[in-house]
Amino acid sequence: MKKDNFSFEIIKKESKFPARAGVLRTPRGDIPTPVFMPVGTQATVKTMDNRDLLSLDAKIILGNTYHLYVRPGIDVIEGAGGLHKFMNWQRPMLTDSGGYQVFSLAKLRELDSDGVTFNSHFDGKRHRFTPERVIEIQNILGSDIIMPLDECLPYPCEYEKAKESLKLTHDWAKRSLLHHLREDNEKRDKQWLFGIIQGGVYGDLRKESAKFMIESGFKGFSIGGLSVGEPKEHMHSVLEEVIPVLPEDSPRYLMGVGKPEDFFECIERGVDMFDCVLPTRMGRNGTIITHRGKVNLRNAKYTKDYTSPDPLCDCYVCKNHTPSYLRHLFITGEVLGPRLASYHNLHFSLNLVRRIREAILEGRFEELKKEFYEKYEVW
Repeated sequence: MKKDNFSFEIIKKESKFPARAGVLRTPRGDIPTPVFMPVGTQATVKTMDNRDLLSLDAKIILGNTYHLYVRPGIDVIEGAGGLHKFMNWQRPMLTDSGGYQVFSLAKLRELDSDGVTFNSHFDGKRHRFTPERVIEIQNILGSDIIMPLDECLPYPCEYEKAKESLKLTHDWAKRSLLHHLREDNEKRDKQWLFGIIQGGVYGDLRKESAKFMIESGFKGFSIGGLSVGEPKEHMHSVLEEVIPVLPEDSPRYLMGVGKPEDFFECIERGVDMFDCVLPTRMGRNGTIITHRGKVNLRNAKYTKDYTSPDPLCDCYVCKNHTPSYLRHLFITGEVLGPRLASYHNLHFSLNLVRRIREAILEGRFEELKKEFYEKYEVW
């Protein structure tokens, strides 16, 4: 990978904590960090179009290798000229490897040292992922940041099982990197392959995994296998074990994490990048994230509530609509309801992380965190 294609620069570090503000530079645009990345699993952030995402100033979004491979199929996306052209998105994009979906969604999966064979959750067809094949699929997708195939274990998981799984993840990571850097790969300098750190809730395994990814030559690092049911204190302790091992000048991506309190706690511990389906999933189900906590708009108490859904939020939804109206949309099954709630939730998440970044730059991270928790009820 050419240095001028991708780079990461730290702009300011917090004095008391590992928190930092930086810039992740890619050929498709700079990404200020810390950053929240909306999830566009199937080439769309659910209920949003690209104009919405641009109005929210989303700097980078996600796609999912497994889902795109199953539908519409890699040949369809390749025929369109890649994922960016297929969905008409010009800014950076990250794709995960699909490993989590294979192990959580696919039916009749069979794991071996070379890869995993599985039946699609959609139509039952038989498929096979190997580390090399997953890299090739993402080369075709053309995403800017890509992930290696890994095994994501559920919680709880016994130590010996986690240790055994880690060997497989490490072997696959090395094979993925070698395949990505092959001489005939035209995308080798156009995509940044992160290593994924696994090891369950076990600090020694996590540190071993981090050291392995560094020694293997990865320059960006994902922390996977968290937010899968473990208590929050376990997630925090894992970060406290892993972050000090990682190079200062490399980005750190915590996969699948995105509650408001997670942003504060994990950025404080040194995380730079987040993604989560939570904002749009909750929005589709009638729940919005506010400065006072989560609000279920279907609740009858909002029937005649003509105030703002979140008086401290300056998004379009909170300026122009009431809880009464939003509840009406959900109760009557109007599709505008999920769209407006999802828009608000994405605005809240993106804006909160931007505010945290600004606070780090201005040396008032601790002040912002205290101010936020004074109003916010953790859920």
